[in-house]
Amino acid sequence: MQALFSHVEPQLSVVSHAAAAVWRKLTTNWIQILPDDTTPELAVVVQRISGLPMDERRRQPKDLGETMVIAHAVVAAESGASVTILMDDGPGAAIASLEIRRLRRLGSSGKPVGSIALASTLTVLGRAAGTEHLPERAAMRDTYSRLRGLDDGLPPIENTDLLAPRFWS
Repeated sequence: MQALFSHVEPQLSVVSHAAAAVWRKLTTNWIQILPDDTTPELAVVVQRISGLPMDERRRQPKDLGETMVIAHAVVAAESGASVTILMDDGPGAAIASLEIRRLRRLGSSGKPVGSIALASTLTVLGRAAGTEHLPERAAMRDTYSRLRGLDDGLPPIENTDLLAPRFWS
């Protein structure tokens, strides 16, 4: 499985040399950056999820990255691929969830489709908790604090379950 990113994501600008090194490693093995050229399949999905033709939607920058990532994921899943979307945006995640349910309905009706998994920063950190990557709560607090400094959408760590005993047994 690979995560998909759209070229229109301005937030993906490199913030440090260390981040650039990690990004280069990820893009070769785990992350696929897709062109946002109009294709008939992409245009249909963008129209369905945004209610606007693709050319018109592209002229509206608000949440365009989320729209394009979801559209790419849907096109890939409709072709049989299993895709993971990493998205923290509430409205974007809601749209992705609707498309995930639509794909499941298609699959249960016999149409051969792949799948989309939706993950968030909290999902990734939860999976890393208690492992070699984040072996103790102090490491989680430090990592979370640094991430929160880059993403004002993350809630205070106390408002998550990342420090809960189930992660640290």
